Amino acid sequence: MKFSIGGPLKLAFRPWVEGLENIPAEGPAILASNHLSFSDSFFLPAVLDRKVTFIAKAEYFTTPGIKGRMTAAFFKGVGQLPVDRSGARGAGEAAVKSGIDVLERGELFGIYPEGTRSPDGRLYRGKPGGLARVALAGGAPVIPVAMIDTEKIQPPGKVMPKLMRPGIRIGKPLDFSRYHGMEHDRFVLRAVTDEVMYEIMKLSGQEYVDIYATAAKRQIVEAAKVEKQAHKEAEKEAEQAQKQAAKAAAEVEVEAETEAEAEKAAAEAAEKERAGS
Repeated sequence: MKFSIGGPLKLAFRPWVEGLENIPAEGPAILASNHLSFSDSFFLPAVLDRKVTFIAKAEYFTTPGIKGRMTAAFFKGVGQLPVDRSGARGAGEAAVKSGIDVLERGELFGIYPEGTRSPDGRLYRGKPGGLARVALAGGAPVIPVAMIDTEKIQPPGKVMPKLMRPGIRIGKPLDFSRYHGMEHDRFVLRAVTDEVMYEIMKLSGQEYVDIYATAAKRQIVEAAKVEKQAHKEAEKEAEQAQKQAAKAAAEVEVEAETEAEAEKAAAEAAEKERAGS
């Protein structure tokens, strides 16, 4: 990945980086990043000397067809770990186990606490089930990371990426050893996650929204449905109004023609009467 993709990626987009000194030269650590774009998982490993292992949805590894096999080969090649998301609890346990395994090997584990990409560029509430449990169970430091402007490189609906410089800010490691052995305390998990998200917010400068990104996406979808329905109803009302206006115009035209014919008939009658006199 670093030689075949990382090099050309850095050459083409020239990402700027701050805080590289906060990445340990060896030993386990968790990189907790905001998530703006699919390309986040490319730019971050590309600028580091060490390997970063992320978890990825299992669909990337099981999609049939030539494209599916190529996608699976790519994700396996760059060290992504598949996680089955069919069951919420099962997916969480799999993510935690995968993260701990990576840390036990003394490697870097990358995770997006928001759980999914931001739908609008804002920073959303972190999910405590993965990040905090891995951090407390694995005992590794958590390094907050902020991806900057990666969502602008290839916005939704755009096929060709825009050549621009994204940024990466890497914060100082956070030590949560004071909570060791408390990885099943939901209040501790929430506190750890919120502390990490606060550091990411300071690094990224994003507006923070205290709801989950998945909920925000549902709200956006529902709002789009409501807007679409309202647009359809407005079009229907406009069409009905147009039909009514056309009908009224036709009635006025008929009345005008009837009055004109009546006036014509009266004029002819009057003319005949004058002629008879």
